[in-house]
Amino acid sequence: MIRQVQKIRIYPTEKQQQQLAKAMGCCRFWWNYALNQTIKTYKETGKSLSRSALNALLPNLKQEFTWLKTDVYSQSLQQTSLNLSYAFINFFQKRARFPRFKSKHRKQSVGFPQSVKVDGDYIKIPKIGLVKAVFDRRYVGKIKTVTVTKDSCNHYFASIIYELEACFLNGKGDKILGIDLGIKDFAIVNDGIKTSKYNNPKHFEKHYKNLVRKQKKLSRKKLGSNSRNKAKKLVAKVYARISNSRQDYLHKLSRKLTNDSQVIVVENLNVKGMVRNHKLAQAISDCGWGMFVNFLSYKLEREDKNLIEIDRWFASSKICSNCLYQMDKMPLDVREWTCPNCQTKHDRDENAAKNIRAEGIRILQSEGTPDSASRGSVRPNLGLLTKALVLPMSLETLSEL
Repeated sequence: MIRQVQKIRIYPTEKQQQQLAKAMGCCRFWWNYALNQTIKTYKETGKSLSRSALNALLPNLKQEFTWLKTDVYSQSLQQTSLNLSYAFINFFQKRARFPRFKSKHRKQSVGFPQSVKVDGDYIKIPKIGLVKAVFDRRYVGKIKTVTVTKDSCNHYFASIIYELEACFLNGKGDKILGIDLGIKDFAIVNDGIKTSKYNNPKHFEKHYKNLVRKQKKLSRKKLGSNSRNKAKKLVAKVYARISNSRQDYLHKLSRKLTNDSQVIVVENLNVKGMVRNHKLAQAISDCGWGMFVNFLSYKLEREDKNLIEIDRWFASSKICSNCLYQMDKMPLDVREWTCPNCQTKHDRDENAAKNIRAEGIRILQSEGTPDSASRGSVRPNLGLLTKALVLPMSLETLSEL
């Protein structure tokens, strides 16, 4: 059994929008109340509140605030408690920052862990009724959870988690691909025979002038006015367009590479540290390297393929892919160089992609994994040090294109 997430656009009526706003407000109130109680209890006793302890507070709270009974599905509040408990788990395991209080001015959401059904072109939600939806595809499986969200553009989406029996086996590729991620070219891919370059679309740069113009208009509006709220939505739409175009590109590229390969090797980049360089921070953030690796990981996992992350300190750019001679220094402005040992001329990024692929093959061989998908020459194992993570990672919350 595997879980598949499908994110669909929904179109609630005005009455349904009001009902969803009330439900989202109730869940937001309960999240903030539970978070405050958890922090307060920890300061007083040194212990946190468990999910069952939080749910035990709900009956008395519903007596005090009767709208928690009438305006929201009861299971949605318990789903909020579950989300808060997972938020603390992720924080303590250093996967996320400390949970924050929710604001009505940000993205809104409400979860429905049961009693949701898909009926033709509609989705039936408890206390909301039939809501028109647009499905890009259909899945046959058990619906586990549905989360309805409202973004800053006032668009509504439903994320449906299905439990499916079938496994995804779309791609029949047999290659081992080494990928070097960059800024000028988003991805430089080597398959052992040839190297392919995929351009960086630079989504933020394409919309930069439009974004600046709308932000200037927003800055001139009076605080609290309706015209300011309208201008704020226009700015939010530009950001949403940038985000959607970036995700679309990353999904399509990750799907193409997954279909062509059996193993993909990438570097474990320290993106958080790299964006501290104020000259490159915007360009790096616009690329979405981390999102791209996540998309690769879950797509490969579902097709029973491998993703290998080599250590970020592996000198992929400094090593000659022909004779393995390692340069002492390689500044970022050096895009082409000649090996002083064998006189081979290298393109910096193409050479890095070859080295990344070869190091991934070395890791596969050292792990005892059969290398039936190997193509082209493999450099000999000379004991180069690396710390590697052999994935696939378990990601169940991303939808597949």
